[in-house]
Amino acid sequence: MEAIFDWVLTLNAIATTVVFYVAARIYLFPHLARLQPRSVLIPILLLHSLRHLGMMFLTRGATYPGLPPQFAYPAALGDLLAAVLAFISIFLVLQNSVYARPMVWVFNVWGTLDLLDAITLATIYGAPAFMGPAYWIPAFWVPALLVTHYITFVVLTKHWRDRT
Repeated sequence: MEAIFDWVLTLNAIATTVVFYVAARIYLFPHLARLQPRSVLIPILLLHSLRHLGMMFLTRGATYPGLPPQFAYPAALGDLLAAVLAFISIFLVLQNSVYARPMVWVFNVWGTLDLLDAITLATIYGAPAFMGPAYWIPAFWVPALLVTHYITFVVLTKHWRDRT
């Protein structure tokens, strides 16, 4: 049964990631060249500022008993740090600070590596079977975060020539 649950969660995560990517390709990518980086990044940074919700992996009732701590703690604390970095980045981007671009890079690299680490640890330690109500995080939230990290890398490398 656990293997079926893992397969369904993986399928949901992949399908949701594809849907978010297709939406970005249709509604955002055709307009990136004419948009200011700030216009694209602020909504993304606001979204990632909510990654403190990953702390649900440490909350009784949000997951089933038995959620492997080898997954739960790195996932929760990594998300919390990503949220803090995103939140700080918002103010630097809004102020057009010389530190904005480096901070967005730090946030984006950390946030991406954190998600990849969490996916890897969840797979290694069999976490999906214990996700319980927190199942929506990897099924919906992680795909949105992955696609927005990709968008942020595109903005950083192709569309942010100087200050926003």
